[in-house]
Amino acid sequence: MPAPSDIQNVVDGRAAPAAGGERFEKRRPADGSLLCTVARSGAADVAAAVAAAGRAQPAWAARTPVERGEVVREIALALRARREEAAAIVSEETGKSMELALGEADAAVEMGFFVAGEGRRLYGRTTTSAMPNRTVTATRRPVGVAALIVSFNTPLPNYAWKAFPAVFCGNAAVLKPSEHTPASALFFGELCHEAGLPAGVLNVVQGFGSEAGPPLVESPDVDLVSFTGSAATGRWINERAGGRLAKVCLELGGKNALVVCDDADLDRAVDWSLASAFSNAGQRCAAASRLVVFDTVYEEFRDRLVAGARAYETGPVISERSLDRILALLDGARVATGGERLDRAGWWLAPTVVEDVPAGDNLSSNELFGPVTILYRVRDLEEAIALVNDSPYGLTSAIHTASLHRAMHFAETVQAGVVVVNGGTHGSEPHMGFGGVKQSGTGWREAGVEALDVYTDWKYVNLIADPAKA
Repeated sequence: MPAPSDIQNVVDGRAAPAAGGERFEKRRPADGSLLCTVARSGAADVAAAVAAAGRAQPAWAARTPVERGEVVREIALALRARREEAAAIVSEETGKSMELALGEADAAVEMGFFVAGEGRRLYGRTTTSAMPNRTVTATRRPVGVAALIVSFNTPLPNYAWKAFPAVFCGNAAVLKPSEHTPASALFFGELCHEAGLPAGVLNVVQGFGSEAGPPLVESPDVDLVSFTGSAATGRWINERAGGRLAKVCLELGGKNALVVCDDADLDRAVDWSLASAFSNAGQRCAAASRLVVFDTVYEEFRDRLVAGARAYETGPVISERSLDRILALLDGARVATGGERLDRAGWWLAPTVVEDVPAGDNLSSNELFGPVTILYRVRDLEEAIALVNDSPYGLTSAIHTASLHRAMHFAETVQAGVVVVNGGTHGSEPHMGFGGVKQSGTGWREAGVEALDVYTDWKYVNLIADPAKA
């Protein structure tokens, strides 16, 4: 089933056009053709969605965690039953292959099952006191109304990682998808309501980030802002929402490094490097955009990597603007392969390998969000670790080595929220907390039981008994 030609908002369980009647065009990245027109929302639409969430939240929070978990499970089951339909929509609006889109649909389903299981395990804790006959319990309570602002790169998992724990914990939410992935957001929002989520608990507001984002972030009725995207936008959100003391969870960019030691299995290292750098057209916050290779195996690794890159089938980048931005940043770089727009319709960049880039250069410091990786040559492990840590970001990292000692030293000293040994820089799972340090986030973790800390606040209840009255 193709994506609908007319994409609207979902407010209080009903389809809603933009209040001003404005629309914009969404085009397919694979060939540039028109996919659909989309509601161009503004402040009035955001206000309506936030108000709907505020009305729905108290009754939803009054349900038990077990009941809320059962609804999340029903949504996950519904998504599993319609995985091919969901994947086809994602494939059209992002240009990624059906195989990749199906894998993402399955990942979203698994996140739903994981969160639903926490309906039996939304644990607090009980402790003692220095005061006689006093017991203290700590329980989780919903935050209130959550703004969920997501990136385009893996739309279904992005929605699942935020919406499932948000609503399970008793919050109501307003989902603001990327303007590049409106159809999958509409599908997800409607699916949630069809599967039993009450009207208003999850609302979807379409539109450009610069127009619909600020009124959502700045709304005094939004208690939590959870954002996945660029560090620049994250800083603005942190300033604006933090300025009114709203809770803010930021999952931001990365300039992730994969280290190849002189004792690495080069076949395995090359395969993981290609997948980490170029799958999903490199549009992953966890992409391996820096490959740090020991000098003694550099030439062999480079030759294998370049050959693999030339044969690698990657998808298009999300937009013409994104392609032009990446090409402009590559201007003047020493390109070993790629670095050019492919001669075909749509927004395709050849998988690109760049060499001889100084650590402090713009290419080394900034996230490109495209199929581009940079090769670096180092003498030993200490130089490799220093280079990995010489970055404003600290999201994920990987090392390929046969030495347990090297792997453990790397894991202990590298500045990253996620470390992988003999694998890629990407590939988190629902039960694994995901997030980074430095400019890669604000310390919260998405997915895993750690997500419960984002979408709940702690309440401490002091119980003081009088044994004389027992």
